[in-house]
Amino acid sequence: MNSKKIIVCIGLFILFAGTGCNDDKFLEENPETLYSTDNIFSTSSQVDQVLTSIYSRIRDIWVNVDISHDYFNFKGKGTDLLDITYSKRGQGFSDYSIINPDHSTFRVLYADFYTIIARANLAIHAAELPQIVWASAQDKAYVLAQARFFRAFAYRNLAELWGGVPIVTEIITTPRYDFVRASRLETYKFAIDEMEAIVNDLPETTPHGGRLVRAAAQHNLCELYLARGIQLEAEGNVGDAKSDYAKSIAFANQIIDGSIYSLMTERFGTRKNESTISINIHPSGEISQPVADTILFETNLYWDLFQDGNINYQDGNKECIWSLQIDYQAYKNEDKRSVLHYSQLYSPVLRDGSNGTIIGLLEDIGGRPNSHTTMNWYVRDSIWAGQWADDLRNSDIVFRRRFKGNVASSPYYLKVIPWDVFYYGTADPVKNTNNQNMCFPLSCKVCTDKYVGVADGQVRQNLFRDEYLIRLPETILLRAEAKQRNGDKTGAASDINLLRDRSKCAYRVTAADVDDSFNLILDERARELLYEECRWNTLLRMGGTVAVDRIRAYSFWPETKATLTFNYNLWPIPQSVIDVNKDVPMEQNPGWTNR
Repeated sequence: MNSKKIIVCIGLFILFAGTGCNDDKFLEENPETLYSTDNIFSTSSQVDQVLTSIYSRIRDIWVNVDISHDYFNFKGKGTDLLDITYSKRGQGFSDYSIINPDHSTFRVLYADFYTIIARANLAIHAAELPQIVWASAQDKAYVLAQARFFRAFAYRNLAELWGGVPIVTEIITTPRYDFVRASRLETYKFAIDEMEAIVNDLPETTPHGGRLVRAAAQHNLCELYLARGIQLEAEGNVGDAKSDYAKSIAFANQIIDGSIYSLMTERFGTRKNESTISINIHPSGEISQPVADTILFETNLYWDLFQDGNINYQDGNKECIWSLQIDYQAYKNEDKRSVLHYSQLYSPVLRDGSNGTIIGLLEDIGGRPNSHTTMNWYVRDSIWAGQWADDLRNSDIVFRRRFKGNVASSPYYLKVIPWDVFYYGTADPVKNTNNQNMCFPLSCKVCTDKYVGVADGQVRQNLFRDEYLIRLPETILLRAEAKQRNGDKTGAASDINLLRDRSKCAYRVTAADVDDSFNLILDERARELLYEECRWNTLLRMGGTVAVDRIRAYSFWPETKATLTFNYNLWPIPQSVIDVNKDVPMEQNPGWTNR
């Protein structure tokens, strides 16, 4: 990796931590003290500030506060779930004529995870400095546990996406050009050892949302053992793979079968007493015009999961294992990164693709969208077809498919607009294709009927609610996959039905539905975790040709099938990393050499 980046990160933290020093002395040309990583830290709170910076960095990446195409890609654009809209087609992540080891997504994400590692290493180093006084041994243990968790978390992501990578456990203060890639198995093992070492130093619960708890490590251990088992099996070591699958199941059991976490099966939270909601229809989408009609939706318990004030475990949500903290008052006062740009980024642009039937920027069309991604047909239609349709996750309030026209001259004024009008409403096939790309169902995960801050001048494009990073259903789906890989299809079906029963699905799966290509698992992940999971991690850790097969099958644009003419199951090591590491050759991942 680029060692200069680590040094820069350390330098920034030295500067940041040093702001508490005597200003006059700091400005002297010949200061009494030269600051280093050994003397810049004087209090335990300064060490905790390093951890806070990691929490913040993870939030920036996962919620894409910078509206970066690289982070759209990380969360699943270019997979079987999401693609690019036609207006931004040149910035897609599914045209393999422009995807190569120099692509910014690989470079940016690889560097981001090593930045997390560098900061974690800094916190670990600082926590052990003799001048740091801790309130208690437990406080110190918790700080170290969080830092080591973050380091292991970064290596899990690196191993899933890139395979084996250099393992760095010390602060780097001089340039290095001789990093050696560990194997993927070695990288998984390092992350497993780190997580197992600190799991009991993390508390079962905390009074404040967003801080790490024990179940976050247990969930990651479930995923790590599953991932390592897949890799062991791919390398022919079936016996050890089975052992790892069993350990994956065991860690999942600690969460799923314990007394702390459970699926929410009844209405709860801030809006549990609202059995229906009405969204106003204003002529031409103009808030200044009097309300002409409303569109009514029945609410349900799955919708409750994504309402403001309902996300954290501390809010009474027993599904939330780890969340990212977003707060409107913090946004107004100082933290302009405390925001979810979801309505802008992920909502359909109905005003541009509705063939003159619906316009505006209000709640009836999902706010003020400028969609950077589109749902593939797979996630908007295929996974809900036939027996799979009857599901709270496919209900009107969760996956909105009904929109009333608000243009008085349209024949659909104050009527529900048929999807054929959205998709095929013109005589121009190119425009129809573009409309299909811009118009798709609207998820309650990315929009709301009550936008915060409108009275203060906020436009309806941002959400100010906390966001999940780990939710119990993903643990259940990981356990289902581990059971399937361990030969227990009946157990896998039973786990999937835990989610289907909660979502009041008419169809319950059986062992016969549990296919050897893992389509059922991937379909259920799409139904449950759309916009939540990092789909690339899921597809690539599964190995084989799972990722490329599904991308070819479900991609939206034809250039994907035309250009994805090779197989791969790992992202390429960024070419800049290989070039900088001049003293030790670093091998490129299969499929990406000379691309």
